[in-house]
Parts: sequence; structure tokens; C-alpha cells
Amino acid sequence: MTLQEKKEKLTSYIKEMESLAVAFSSGVDSTFLLKTAHEVLGDKVIAVTARSCSFPERELKEAIAFCKEEGIRHFIVDSEELDIEGFESNPKNRCYLCKHELFEKIAVIAKEQGIKEIAEGSNLDDNGDYRPGLIAVAELNIKSPLRYAELTKEDIRTLSKEMDLKTWDKQSFACLSSRFVYGETISREKLSMVDKAEQRLLDMGFSQVRVRIHGTIARIEVLPSQLERLVSVREEITGYFHELGFSYVTMDLDGYRMGSMNATLKEDTE
Repeated sequence: MTLQEKKEKLTSYIKEMESLAVAFSSGVDSTFLLKTAHEVLGDKVIAVTARSCSFPERELKEAIAFCKEEGIRHFIVDSEELDIEGFESNPKNRCYLCKHELFEKIAVIAKEQGIKEIAEGSNLDDNGDYRPGLIAVAELNIKSPLRYAELTKEDIRTLSKEMDLKTWDKQSFACLSSRFVYGETISREKLSMVDKAEQRLLDMGFSQVRVRIHGTIARIEVLPSQLERLVSVREEITGYFHELGFSYVTMDLDGYRMGSMNATLKEDTE
């Protein structure tokens, strides 16, 4: 299937929905989905963004700005994951607990606004990773238009660039809770440490970063092409990270890769 055919499949699918609430994080995928849905359905589309301590303030501000610029009705819902029973212990189904609670809240808003369907922004590449959140998506009958249209992350970036979306080359993002090894307690304090650490790296010009947290150890992931630069500014980075509360600061020689924390799940099954 060509890229144009995928785009046509996506727009046809969205048109069939008649009205749609998009779970909007301001990331590459959800921005492209929201923009496309708004072009197809106009004011029958709303955006809903979750506000929580695992969602950086910069992302929330970008979500608000985008919807204002595009003239899209935008709703912000408080969805504090740490208030969900069992979440802070970081179980392997952590993402399921979070998504289930979030989509239930979006469903309330959708009903109040007379919106027929709810959609989220997972793409075809997400099928190949451990994604317990997709179980919640299936259980609650949430639509996944990008997966339906067989669009990959690369496809979405290409189409986003054609649409002049600023997010076309934005770094991939996942909630800050994904930086914790499974079983390690998630706290507001540590979420803040990770958020500030990643923000510093982004401010320094690193384009794709993760700061994984293991106790008081920070494991930095950047693109392999930027590993050398990371070493060259190590004193600035380690000094700031120590101020945040990290005892040790390490560099992951494998570089950035999606879902690296899921490697421990594979080890458990071997």
C-alpha cells in the first residue's frame, strides 16, 4: 500500500465516525491524527489532554497552543496516575491501569459533548512492542485510526512534514513513568527529577533523549550519533544531575531505543 493510499484509508475511516474525541498529547502521532480528523470532520472533533505529574508542562503548553492555533475545541482532564490503586508500585501492566482510567474520563467528556467515538494515536510500529495500554484500548472500544490505516512512525513524520506540522521531526515521547524499571516505586519527586534531567538535555540540543531511572542511578539514552557529544559535555550534565538528586550518572552505549525498559520482561521469560 502506498503512502497516499494509507492516507486515503485513514481519512475514509475518520469520515465514517461522524464525530470524534482525540486523546491528544501534542506528540508526533496524536498531532497528526488530530489535524487530519479536524480537516475531515471540522467542529465535530474535540481534543482531550490529560494533565498529570508524569506529563511534562512543556507538552501540555504545546497541546494548548496547537488547539488554539487550529481552532479546535480542547478539554484538559486531570488524570493523576499516582492516585490509581497499585500504579505507584509500577507493575508490568502499569500502562493498562493508566490508559483505562484516562479513556473512561475521556468517555465522560465525549458523552457530554455529544461525540460518538474516541480515538488514540498508536501507530503500526507499536504492534511490535509490549503495550499493555492497547488492551485497555480494545476493552473500551477506543479507535486506533493510524494502526487501522497501517501507518508507521516514518509514514506519519513524512505526512506531517507535507502538512507543515511542526511536530514532523519532534522527538518521540512517552509518559515519564516509562522511565522507571518495573517494580520500582514511582513518586512525584522522582518524576520531577527525570523531567528536569530530560529537559536539560533537550535544552542542550540533544534531539532524542531518555533518562531512565534505577534507584538513584540515571541511565542516559541519546541517539548513537550523539554519544560522542554527550561525553564531551559530561561535566555539565553530571553536575546538574547530582544537584537533582542522582547519585550516579551513566551513559547507555546502546543509545536511544523505544521500550528499552521492556528488556527486563524478556529476561523474566527466559
